[in-house]
Amino acid sequence: MPPAATHSKPSDTSAAVDRFMAECNHPLKSAIQMLRELILDVHPGVREGIKWNAPSYRLDEYFATTSLRDKAGIGLILHLGAKVKNLDVTVDDPERLLTWLGRDRASLSFRDVEDLRVRIPAVRQIIAAWITFM
Repeated sequence: MPPAATHSKPSDTSAAVDRFMAECNHPLKSAIQMLRELILDVHPGVREGIKWNAPSYRLDEYFATTSLRDKAGIGLILHLGAKVKNLDVTVDDPERLLTWLGRDRASLSFRDVEDLRVRIPAVRQIIAAWITFM
């Protein structure tokens, strides 16, 4: 019997994220959608799904998960998938947007949709660099 395809669950689809967004009552829903569009546009191979009850993004492995629990605003957790990898990630971050949570994990935070909007070029650059480690 062939192995099951990875990321073949209904939650690993854009349709699942569409449903999530339709039901989302978060006060920064427009920023969540803007971040979603930005990440999907960074690389043609980026796919989305729902992981940890939030929109998440992957190539072969998930590399980013939206953080909806920030006390003020929204965030994005950058990681290298579910399994720990022995890598030291380095990403050019001239605007110092990243908060490092470990050698292979960082976060970005945004107060509101305007805060995200003015940082789109830098966020795009960070995500493009991050996925090179995937």
